[in-house]
Amino acid sequence: MPTRKKSMDLLDSFERIPTRIFETPREGSVWAAGVIAGLIRQKQQEGKHCVLGLATGSSPKTLYAELVRLHREEGLSFRHVIAFNLDEYYPIAPDALQSYRRFMQKHLFNLVDINPANCHIPDGNIPKEQVKQHCLEYEQKIQAAGGIDLQLLGIGVNGHIGFNEPGSSLYTKTRLITLANSTRLANAYEFANISEVPRLAITMGISSILKARRILLLAWGPAKAPVIRAAVEGDDTEQVPASLLQNHDDVMVVMDERAAASLTRFKSPWLTGECEWTPAMIKKAVVHMALQLGKPVLSLTNADYNEFGLSDLLVEKGEAYEINLQVFYLLRDSITGWPGGKPNAVIPQHPERSDPYPKRAVIFSPHPDDDIISMGGTFQRLHDQGHEVHVAYQTSGNIAVTDEFVTRFLDFAVGFEEQFGMDTGKSAAILQEARGYLQQKTARQADSPEIRAIKGLIRRCEAAATCRFVGLPEGRWHFQNLPFYETGTIEKKPMGEEDVQRTVELLRQIRPHQVYCAGDFADPHGTHIVCFNVVLEALKRIKAAGDPWINDCWLWLYKGAWQEWEIEEIEMAIPMSPEQVLKKRHGIFIHQSQKDMVPFQGSDSREFWQRAEERNANTANLYGRLGLTQYAAMEAFVRWRY
Repeated sequence: MPTRKKSMDLLDSFERIPTRIFETPREGSVWAAGVIAGLIRQKQQEGKHCVLGLATGSSPKTLYAELVRLHREEGLSFRHVIAFNLDEYYPIAPDALQSYRRFMQKHLFNLVDINPANCHIPDGNIPKEQVKQHCLEYEQKIQAAGGIDLQLLGIGVNGHIGFNEPGSSLYTKTRLITLANSTRLANAYEFANISEVPRLAITMGISSILKARRILLLAWGPAKAPVIRAAVEGDDTEQVPASLLQNHDDVMVVMDERAAASLTRFKSPWLTGECEWTPAMIKKAVVHMALQLGKPVLSLTNADYNEFGLSDLLVEKGEAYEINLQVFYLLRDSITGWPGGKPNAVIPQHPERSDPYPKRAVIFSPHPDDDIISMGGTFQRLHDQGHEVHVAYQTSGNIAVTDEFVTRFLDFAVGFEEQFGMDTGKSAAILQEARGYLQQKTARQADSPEIRAIKGLIRRCEAAATCRFVGLPEGRWHFQNLPFYETGTIEKKPMGEEDVQRTVELLRQIRPHQVYCAGDFADPHGTHIVCFNVVLEALKRIKAAGDPWINDCWLWLYKGAWQEWEIEEIEMAIPMSPEQVLKKRHGIFIHQSQKDMVPFQGSDSREFWQRAEERNANTANLYGRLGLTQYAAMEAFVRWRY
């Protein structure tokens, strides 16, 4: 974020909806919870009910947790609160794991003193012929309660609010709606696969939402950045339903810095006022301009700078030629075929140190395939160049194995024993028990501990096979099975002390010079961000304890499974030949339980090898478009200073 030289009056000049931006989702959630708590207390003092419109999904979870804390520790009472939820899947049983009724009971209603009779949620289990009347009555209940005092919203990646999909009219009321495929894909993380996601939902309409006296919209994470810009800075259009909030007199978009990243104040801050032209800001501005104009960096002219709103940069730094060279060298120096540093060489601008050589490196892989998906080429190169490479698989990844794959795996185990004349009694009994459980298991039922153990073993075997494929000797891969993950459901526990301690012990055992960690926090399940925070906390504790080796340990973040770095952010880019791309693909294919159908795939329907190849190729193409050497693919990294 640039440092302002003068008044920030123009900072939000492109924004048509008021915004409040926080460093982290937690900070934003606590602030929003404070607003809601203040309103509840105000209404209580006035002797009135507080009517809240509530949302579900991942965005409000921390907010609800803070409201529960305020209730338990600071006496916030919900006795006079009347709640109306935005939406519900249809059809869905009220006790289904993914139902929004169950969500609200789990995260708020059952944890505070609200009157159950005051908790209103659309019924996703009524006969279809009764839905229209149910929706009409829902609207009438809101009116009878005096209207909604404060409406809480999330936002979908396609701009939907509630389940009002693109094209929803400004005048819509509560109704049954068909979910867009993009919405079903985005919500698929809650289900085993896309086929289980309901195709319909009951939702309050745009008109219903806009009748609320006050609106708070929450948005967290980089996946929301493009749609936030469209909603906040674009024209109000039914194709981006959230943009229709521009027609409300008291609305606030509450977001973290990652969700705000595409707003003009962050994306092109030079357009909103003067900024400090650091090397990083110059690189960002010039790269953005070159890509927009379709020109190599060294071909940009003074006229390009002036027409692109960068005249201040020319005034401060001089001719375009000199600025172009500075940015070109920054890009060039980020490219290296030596991710562990080039031995016996003095290259001051190289992303990594030459010494020591060889290095000890640990690749932390949140799931048992993130290592090969996101940095398979770099993984291979580190090993081939003589470094001591370890892989730490942080979670079992067991929920991402299908039931069908379990029976196939057990069939093989029993068949193997039969083929070689071994006693199959115990294996056959386990197979029979597993089959019996899976046959009676409902579509939305959690696995038993035994089934989860089998699924974890499947992924463990695939991960070990991948390490052998790369060439690692036995003992260089470590299965941490961090406890936060082992819930048996999509929803995980927060980071715990045991998670950190296991990571501290592993790091102290290896004493690495390099740590690679997943930095793609768009993972819809939230596993990646927890795994990153575990590693970061472990490194900080070791540093505070004064372990001498930690001062020579660098932390590199990779992406690829869910998103990729912006090119101006990249500090180390590892080029790959077509043969290396193919070898990486074959390494990903070892994870057969994830092949052909990606469980919990999020909003991207492609298999992970397809995602990785396209993103790696796109990174290489961007370097080529900017005038650098054109490679087949590149894996990108950013260094994290802790």
